[in-house]
Amino acid sequence: MAKAVAKELTAGSPCPGFSVAIDGGGTLSSDQLKGKRLVLYFYPRDDTAGCTAEALAFSKARPAFDRAACAILGISRDSVAAHERFKKKHGLTIQLGSDESGAMSDAFGVWVEKSLYGRYYMGIERTTLLIDARGDIQHIWRKVKVPGHVDSVLAALMDLDRDTKNFA
Repeated sequence: MAKAVAKELTAGSPCPGFSVAIDGGGTLSSDQLKGKRLVLYFYPRDDTAGCTAEALAFSKARPAFDRAACAILGISRDSVAAHERFKKKHGLTIQLGSDESGAMSDAFGVWVEKSLYGRYYMGIERTTLLIDARGDIQHIWRKVKVPGHVDSVLAALMDLDRDTKNFA
């Protein structure tokens, strides 16, 4: 039987519901984040060059996201134990979620066929979503290139603040 393909998410779509195991123990769900803004970013694997650079950049910018009342949650298919080692090794200050089953990656449409040197395989496409306090997706970045990305996300968050103030 063919696997069902998740509907492609777009800006304006409601964020799919989720529940994910997080570093430090416990779970975090979309229900717990209701009324809060969120940067949800998917990355391929802990402790690889690009993923480490992205996590370090989000950690460095976390105070600015905190001032804008926006949480940051990184998701990969690595285990919680792997996330905890990754955070400790690099001094990361952001929350990491473990999608070992792949259910969340599927729901967000980031589990895709990739290729490297003519070899095809399935993996997470580096993707970031900016979700507003209503739970609606405001912006999606697909096939993210790490340099400068966190600055782009922060700028979009600040634009969201300006737009909100103009309509308040």
